[in-house]
Amino acid sequence: MRARHAGNVAGDWFIDTACINCKAAQTVAPGLIIERDGQSVFDHQPANEEERILAWRARLLCPTASVHAEHAAPAPVDIFPEPMTERVWRLGYNARNSWGAHSFVIQRDAGNAMVDAPRWTDHVVQAIEQHGGLALVLLTHRDDVADAERYAKHFGARVFIHEDDRSAAPYATDLIRGRAPVALDDDLLVIPVPGHTKGSVAFLFEQRCLFAGDSVSWDFTTGDLRASKHVCWYSWPEQTKSLRALAEHRFEWIFAGHGGSYRLPHDEMRTRLLALTERMAAE
Repeated sequence: MRARHAGNVAGDWFIDTACINCKAAQTVAPGLIIERDGQSVFDHQPANEEERILAWRARLLCPTASVHAEHAAPAPVDIFPEPMTERVWRLGYNARNSWGAHSFVIQRDAGNAMVDAPRWTDHVVQAIEQHGGLALVLLTHRDDVADAERYAKHFGARVFIHEDDRSAAPYATDLIRGRAPVALDDDLLVIPVPGHTKGSVAFLFEQRCLFAGDSVSWDFTTGDLRASKHVCWYSWPEQTKSLRALAEHRFEWIFAGHGGSYRLPHDEMRTRLLALTERMAAE
């Protein structure tokens, strides 16, 4: 086994020193896995079945295979896809070349959609096949593409990305253009949110679930929405403007590529999002 990071609590479960601190494990096991000395570590050993599931979830999604268990029981079945809300699952198996970004699948009558992509695994393929295959691959921006091309080819799915980030997915079949929201279907709206990258977009499903990529996320430490200026690759003022406009859309869930995913009542989500843009404007 790789070297155990000294910040881990003593016990079977630990995270090794190859961790890149992508924070994916922290967002699927909040409180159990925390940041200490610049990387993710176990704050305490899993104390019950729920926390053991969280630990296994972190182990299976870790893009550097840095989460270990010396004597743990085998993984429970059906760790991933992880049910998040009605017709939405988190896929797990996060990719190193996406810096550990989360990806999701939406089960739709008109054809299932993958939002961003995990690393290629038979487990994900079989899970999607069992849920009816894949019609669309929706890429929020250039950073979280991972093995999208391989999944798209396997399932014969259309691939959407904004034209300003198209170089990250030259195989894309459909380009999103301009800055105006565009309906992809009755239940899917694409909302350009330039800022994190020039071609960043969010996908809104059923006016309920917002797939935000890396533009905004939930912070389990502060218990509030957050955006990250230090990983804003295009324009912080543009990202602030984009999130302010995003608040005019109705949704309850934010599903993030990096950072936590969380549900709030629509009115509270809007209030918190507007408050976030005020903090961003002051930075």
